[in-house]
Amino acid sequence: MSKLHLVLGGRVSDPRGLDFTEIDQMDLVGVYPSYEEAEDVWRGNAQRTVDDAEMKYVIVHLHKLLEPTLEDGADGESK
Repeated sequence: MSKLHLVLGGRVSDPRGLDFTEIDQMDLVGVYPSYEEAEDVWRGNAQRTVDDAEMKYVIVHLHKLLEPTLEDGADGESK
Protein backbone atom coordinates (compact mmCIF):
# COMPACT_ATOMS: atom_id res chain seq x y z
CA MET A 1 0.00 0.00 0.00
CA SER A 2 1.20 3.51 -0.79
CA LYS A 3 1.98 5.79 2.12
CA LEU A 4 -0.40 8.59 1.21
CA HIS A 5 -0.10 11.99 2.87
CA LEU A 6 -2.57 14.88 2.64
CA VAL A 7 -1.42 18.48 3.02
CA LEU A 8 -4.09 20.97 4.07
CA GLY A 9 -4.35 24.31 5.76
CA GLY A 10 -6.79 26.78 7.16
CA ARG A 11 -7.62 29.21 9.89
CA VAL A 12 -7.44 27.91 13.46
CA SER A 13 -8.89 29.37 16.65
CA ASP A 14 -5.62 28.72 18.53
CA PRO A 15 -2.27 28.36 16.74
CA ARG A 16 -1.30 25.62 19.21
CA GLY A 17 -4.28 23.46 18.25
CA LEU A 18 -6.10 21.95 15.31
CA ASP A 19 -9.53 23.56 15.69
CA PHE A 20 -10.07 24.77 12.12
CA THR A 21 -12.65 27.56 12.10
CA GLU A 22 -13.52 28.04 8.42
CA ILE A 23 -13.93 24.51 7.07
CA ASP A 24 -15.54 25.72 3.85
CA GLN A 25 -12.45 27.81 3.06
CA MET A 26 -9.74 25.27 3.88
CA ASP A 27 -6.84 24.96 1.45
CA LEU A 28 -6.70 21.30 0.36
CA VAL A 29 -3.22 21.41 -1.14
CA GLY A 30 -2.93 17.80 -2.33
CA VAL A 31 -2.13 14.15 -1.70
CA TYR A 32 1.46 12.94 -1.93
CA PRO A 33 2.98 9.43 -2.10
CA SER A 34 5.76 10.08 0.43
CA TYR A 35 6.24 12.03 3.61
CA GLU A 36 9.24 13.82 2.11
CA GLU A 37 7.19 15.20 -0.79
CA ALA A 38 4.35 16.21 1.53
CA GLU A 39 6.82 17.90 3.89
CA ASP A 40 8.32 19.97 1.07
CA VAL A 41 4.88 21.21 0.03
CA TRP A 42 3.82 21.76 3.66
CA ARG A 43 6.99 23.76 4.39
CA GLY A 44 6.44 26.02 1.37
CA ASN A 45 2.85 26.79 2.36
CA ALA A 46 3.69 27.23 6.05
CA GLN A 47 6.53 29.63 5.25
CA ARG A 48 4.35 31.59 2.84
CA THR A 49 1.83 32.22 5.65
CA VAL A 50 4.28 32.53 8.58
CA ASP A 51 3.14 36.09 9.39
CA ASP A 52 -0.49 34.98 9.83
CA ALA A 53 -0.67 33.31 13.27
CA GLU A 54 -4.20 32.01 12.63
CA MET A 55 -3.23 30.17 9.42
CA LYS A 56 -1.91 26.64 9.89
CA TYR A 57 -0.86 23.89 7.48
CA VAL A 58 -0.63 20.24 8.49
CA ILE A 59 0.29 16.84 7.07
CA VAL A 60 -2.27 14.06 7.54
CA HIS A 61 -0.98 10.49 7.32
CA LEU A 62 -3.81 9.05 5.22
CA HIS A 63 -2.19 5.61 5.11
CA LYS A 64 -2.46 5.41 8.91
CA LEU A 65 -6.18 6.22 8.73
CA LEU A 66 -6.77 3.66 5.97
CA GLU A 67 -4.80 0.83 7.65
CA PRO A 68 -4.60 1.67 11.38
CA THR A 69 -3.72 -1.89 12.44
CA LEU A 70 -0.42 -2.05 10.54
CA GLU A 71 2.65 -1.98 12.76
CA ASP A 72 5.23 0.79 12.58
CA GLY A 73 8.27 0.12 10.45
CA ALA A 74 11.85 1.01 11.30
CA ASP A 75 11.36 4.49 9.81
CA GLY A 76 8.48 5.22 12.22
CA GLU A 77 5.91 5.07 9.43
CA SER A 78 3.27 2.40 9.02
CA LYS A 79 4.10 -0.31 6.54
